[in-house]
Amino acid sequence: MTEAKTVGVVLAGCGYLDGAEIHEATLTLLALDRAGATVICMAPDVEQMHVVDHAAGATAEGQNRNVLAEAARIARGEIREMSSVSADELDALILPGGFGAAKNLSTFATEGPQCTVNTAVDALVKSMHVRKKAMGFICIAPAIAARSLGELKPKLTIGTDEGTAQALESMGAVHVNCAVDEIAIDEDLNIVSTPAYMLGPSIAHVAKGIDALVDEVLARA
Repeated sequence: MTEAKTVGVVLAGCGYLDGAEIHEATLTLLALDRAGATVICMAPDVEQMHVVDHAAGATAEGQNRNVLAEAARIARGEIREMSSVSADELDALILPGGFGAAKNLSTFATEGPQCTVNTAVDALVKSMHVRKKAMGFICIAPAIAARSLGELKPKLTIGTDEGTAQALESMGAVHVNCAVDEIAIDEDLNIVSTPAYMLGPSIAHVAKGIDALVDEVLARA
């Protein structure tokens, strides 16, 4: 019997406009559980860039929320602070998307190719790479891979949006156009990515790409 793989899942809060994309995060967790993987959910203990009222689609002025506390909603309380997780504990790492990946895990939403990545996120991604462990990046999360590993020219996809693709390439990535149910694989760097809600249009379409990504990541773990 094959030993269960331990996979880290990085959550950027809760809610696609200011945190982790809930459908993407849940589909990732579901696919991993169905495959028998052990999951370690994690998030940095930092304040969100801002809070968005998802009903109104507008910034909720005067509100503040913590990324770790919000991400714990998705993880049902089973979550660890990002910097407490070591690459040695993991066989693979997956980052779902949502604007939180570009607002809370990095500054890509506001600074584009000049962005920085949260210190703990950057350290874990680089540590996983050094150990040649598999990683998956979903939706806009490939921007983090582009920033953290850009000098290695990672092959990544965010779908087909030319502007975002150019931003990733300006950080060193090699962009691969993909449909929502497809994945891009960087054989050399052991990285898998899929567009998810960068393309949509619905949870059923997104699920196909995420299922394929999880299967590929686990096969490489």
